[in-house]
Amino acid sequence: MSVPTVEMQGVTFAYPDGHRALDGVDLHVHPGERVALLGPNGAGKTTLVLHLNGILTAAAGTVSIAGLAVEKDTMVEIRRRVGIVFQDPDDQLFMPTVAADVAFGPANLGLRDADLDERVAAALAAVGVERLRDRAPHHLSFGERRLVAIATVLAMEPEIVVLDEPTANLDPAGRRELAEVLDGLGHTMLLVTHDLPYALQLCPRSVVLNGGRIVADGPTRQILSDRALMAANRLELPYGFDPSIIG
Repeated sequence: MSVPTVEMQGVTFAYPDGHRALDGVDLHVHPGERVALLGPNGAGKTTLVLHLNGILTAAAGTVSIAGLAVEKDTMVEIRRRVGIVFQDPDDQLFMPTVAADVAFGPANLGLRDADLDERVAAALAAVGVERLRDRAPHHLSFGERRLVAIATVLAMEPEIVVLDEPTANLDPAGRRELAEVLDGLGHTMLLVTHDLPYALQLCPRSVVLNGGRIVADGPTRQILSDRALMAANRLELPYGFDPSIIG
């Protein structure tokens, strides 16, 4: 059995107001898996994700990425291993050109000259936006900025790519193009989404979080077909969408 890319054991976390956002979470994601993280608003999904790169620290339990514990002394390497693509790409794009944005992370790790250029070119090619390398990010469409944000993460050569609501604000064409990119990456992936058809399309496995606890973990089609489970966790499919016959 491979070393899990993500391993969380007994993770508990409460905010200063006393709200317990995670309550004994156990989660394993293995290399090459694509897993959807589902649940209603306030379930603890974002809190869980922020434990993966040490932005938040568990009050109890342990978190490790590819066998490396998430601790103060390992934080630089952990944040290289965990690439988080935030819901708003403008949170990640701040340099004058696309190429400079994609180069920023690897350059901070010490990559220079031809090695840096090669890393940037590979990341842009992986998401199909080589043509945008000299453009200003703020002049791009929302869908293009989303792809560039993913490229900034890929340039760090992460162990896992975490995407927070990747289809938010995308038109149907942008949604399809993004799916094609993600499907072709081959990375271990954790997809936080309310877009249940997208979860079915991209992620063979889904984990349902509610009240800070994992309440279901299994094949995505099976989870989306469980009407009682879906209703209990405020998960709703689009009208007319039947996961048992679509896909």
